[in-house]
Amino acid sequence: MKKILIIEDEAAIRRVLKKIISEENEGYEVAEASDGLGGLEMILNNDYDLILCDIKMPKMDGVEVLEKVKKVKPEIPIVMISGHGDLDTAVNTMRLGAFDYISKPPDLNRLLNTVRNALDKKELIVENKRLKKKVSKNYEMIGESPEIAHIKEIIEKVATTDARVLITGPNGTGKELVAHWLHEKSDRSKAPMIEVNCAAIPSELIESELFGHVKGSFTGANKDRAGKFETATGGTIFLDEIGDMSLSAQAKVLRALQESKISRVGSDRDIKVNVRVVAATNKDLKKEIEAGRFREDLYHRLAVILIKVPALNDRRDDIPLLVAFFSSKIAKEQGIPLKTFSKKALKKLQAYDWTGNIRELRNVVERLIILGEKEVSENDVVLYASK
Repeated sequence: MKKILIIEDEAAIRRVLKKIISEENEGYEVAEASDGLGGLEMILNNDYDLILCDIKMPKMDGVEVLEKVKKVKPEIPIVMISGHGDLDTAVNTMRLGAFDYISKPPDLNRLLNTVRNALDKKELIVENKRLKKKVSKNYEMIGESPEIAHIKEIIEKVATTDARVLITGPNGTGKELVAHWLHEKSDRSKAPMIEVNCAAIPSELIESELFGHVKGSFTGANKDRAGKFETATGGTIFLDEIGDMSLSAQAKVLRALQESKISRVGSDRDIKVNVRVVAATNKDLKKEIEAGRFREDLYHRLAVILIKVPALNDRRDDIPLLVAFFSSKIAKEQGIPLKTFSKKALKKLQAYDWTGNIRELRNVVERLIILGEKEVSENDVVLYASK
């Protein structure tokens, strides 16, 4: 049930507002306060989905209530109620974070539309927080080794900037994970992070995938289509395995980075884009430059910040933490009891040559969880984790 608080010193206005809101939706629970100080106390001690607050009230005026609530519960939308002489003040409250304002006497349709829109916004904020929390858990970085601590330190320094980042490292080390952390800790986290696997897209389609196309620009182009750069506007585009991108596509990406403009395939119209570019590769791009397969100017545009993700063999001290993390996650996914690993089993896993890195470790842990004893032993590792 949606909970709405009306803070208004005029009893007649309170009754009118409550009647309009309650008759519109019986699922609304409407509370009342007759002065600003009492209303603020109710807000601090209860959870409300919306607040309607008069500007001029005894004990504490509405502007002060707005300022205090925005400091402690910024997600609650507040609609200010203004008399004829309060309109300038009402407009100013929008700068302080008010959702909207309505004039006295309240217009029925405007009031109901404002209430619905404000409640929709509150739901959206709550859902975004829920999703963000969920994504953050899915992409948690596990490890306390100096190598991982260094990566976390770089992310903390770089995330809130728009600096381009190039992530390098072998397959299976978690380059995508680093990209997600950069995005989630950035000011762009409310906008999308669009991922493009440059190695998985045929060279003849990569430009259309990145920049979009217009109808009729090639066989099969039946309608106009926005590309990934447009879709990611306001957020982040993650170009995974950028070392596999064709030279012609590299030239267009370079232009997009230089001018913040792209043009769809088959069109000469420029489209402004506002994206942060994060790229990743398992290749040595300097060798690719020497071989003529990668543009040096694009490399320098991308590699403003370099993050090298180490192979698992270079961070073996993190293996027990990773095993514990994967064990809990897999047991939950499979609906089976959580299993522990003996110290000897963990030592054995730490001694392995992890050519497939973290991706391989996860697969081995899953195998051991399914096939091993209640406490996974060194013998289980020998039997089921063999190469």
